[in-house]
Amino acid sequence: MDIALLIVTLIVILVGAETFTNALEHLGERLKISEGVTGSIFAAVGTALPETMVPLVAVLASDGAHEIGQEVGVGAILGAPMMLSTLTLFLMAAFAAQKRGWGGEFKPEHSGLDRDLSFFLLAFGLGAIAIFVPHEMRLLRGAIAITLVLVYFVYLLLTIRASARLVMDGHGTEADHPLLLTRIGLPENMATIILQLGFGLGLIVLGAKGFVVGIEHLSAWLGVSALVLSLLIVPVATELPEKINSILWIRRHKDTLAFGNVTGAMVFQGSLLPALGIMLTPWEARPEVLLGMGLTLFAATYLFVMLRRGTLRPRHLILNGVLYAAYFVTLAG
Repeated sequence: MDIALLIVTLIVILVGAETFTNALEHLGERLKISEGVTGSIFAAVGTALPETMVPLVAVLASDGAHEIGQEVGVGAILGAPMMLSTLTLFLMAAFAAQKRGWGGEFKPEHSGLDRDLSFFLLAFGLGAIAIFVPHEMRLLRGAIAITLVLVYFVYLLLTIRASARLVMDGHGTEADHPLLLTRIGLPENMATIILQLGFGLGLIVLGAKGFVVGIEHLSAWLGVSALVLSLLIVPVATELPEKINSILWIRRHKDTLAFGNVTGAMVFQGSLLPALGIMLTPWEARPEVLLGMGLTLFAATYLFVMLRRGTLRPRHLILNGVLYAAYFVTLAG
């Protein structure tokens, strides 16, 4: 029954994310903004909503034990950037290699990807430092949390400011598929786009609530730590929107959207969600937490270095897949 609940709520989450993301693409096209803004902000935030809502619901509205809810929350917060920086990038490379070969070349818009990774490393690094700050030092922990929120705000300003130039350079957003609600006869206008955005968000919140309940019950049934279960299962489930969208975009040679969708979500999840974790969960140095943070920072730094070297190829991201495999075997063993 618990597994059935997880499957049903996962489907609800994915339908909600697809509905939300489809509306966001049309919003980006209507507002005449760049692929960088659409990928790194609109699509990233939209497809990051499932893994954002899971820790929020787990920490603030869990029906189970408070400690279990906190463990699910911490697992979802840390597992999402880990999944994106390792397995998701490897899957993108694997699907790109089918058409370009492992020695082919990725051609994302470099300035946006460079900005995303720089802000992620800064924010997630601060979140990692907060792990070692004693709980008695509430002011310092609170200052770090506020700084993480400000980091994301500055990131938004810089990304939006760069939009006009990118549109002029041919990186404007174009929606690939019709607005979903137009298929039932509604007109394609701003009101319909906003309506679809709200509907998609509602499905995501509903699915996230059910998913947290399912994780809590499954954890008790299997006798497995809710933290470990959340680190392994929640990200796989909730990161599916990013993986699917980015794989589709990478196969269509829309590398800027594909990478921006992933790295933009990493910035979102590496700043705002750790701020939530610092303020509302124990956020302490446990072996599973330290391993996940360390591998995430290593994977993101590796991508940043490879990007700075000039040419990024599918074979370069094999290491990211190896890192996730090592992480999975370590936690599941």
